Amino acid sequence: MRAINPAAYFSDVVTGASETFVSAPVSGADLTLGTGFSAQSFRAQDVGEVMDPLVMVDHYLMTESTFGAHPHAGMSAVSLLFEDSEGLFHNRDSLGNDFDLEPGDLYWLSAGSGAVHDESPRANARIHGLQVFVNVPQSKRFDAPKSLLVRSGEMPVIKGRDYSVKVALGESNGVRGATSPTTPMTILDGTLRAGGRFSHDSAGKRGIWVQAVEGSLQVTVGGIARDLAPGQAMAVTAEGHAEINIANASSETVHFALLDGAQIAETYVQDGPFVMGSDAEIAHIKAAYEAGELGSIADKL
Repeated sequence: MRAINPAAYFSDVVTGASETFVSAPVSGADLTLGTGFSAQSFRAQDVGEVMDPLVMVDHYLMTESTFGAHPHAGMSAVSLLFEDSEGLFHNRDSLGNDFDLEPGDLYWLSAGSGAVHDESPRANARIHGLQVFVNVPQSKRFDAPKSLLVRSGEMPVIKGRDYSVKVALGESNGVRGATSPTTPMTILDGTLRAGGRFSHDSAGKRGIWVQAVEGSLQVTVGGIARDLAPGQAMAVTAEGHAEINIANASSETVHFALLDGAQIAETYVQDGPFVMGSDAEIAHIKAAYEAGELGSIADKL
């Protein structure tokens, strides 16, 4: 992604001790691959720098193996399975991991200098979740790859009379979950009952992504309100503290996800599964992959 003027994507600015930029609602592009994968796809190359530190968010449904073994480098690939997923999601990678993700689990693969990854639904599985590419600073792009698995049962839950919010990663409302292995980030997976409200406080130099997974939401930041239709998302960048207020004005329970990560604020280039600082680095990592230098996954038994 080349440098983009954030002002082209933000329709409101909250001023005060520090600025907070609030985007208009964004709709993802329809993405269908084969007969077993469909998604609403949000990409920074289309949305702009408002997504920082996110490079891509796919809200997807997957029932068949689609991608096969594939490389990543210079970024983190994060899988968050929603609780309404059915069956198991088989995860393998060149770090030696080989296990099944279950509904509600999170897996963070920090690809660094390069890794090979494969995720595929087991027989009769229906996987519903988010696949997120998270950027890292240029100084971290070539670190050794590493990973984090967080099981749903290990995630603390913030509960109120009209909300239930899992802290899949990071911290909210004084409740702390697992820590990201690279880019600092909080990931929340929540439901709001009819008339419910939930608030999340974000620290400075953060980028916040709020997604209406199922149902409609009203999101308010610094007095600016956004109405998100089902499937839509919005971005907020906060130079200082920001309070994100999420409300359900409908008569039905709604489902949302919130991602709050440290801004990278660096120009980068994305080419498929690779995120690098320059075209030359993209060419280098592609050559390394072709030469087998990013590792491999053992054949299935």
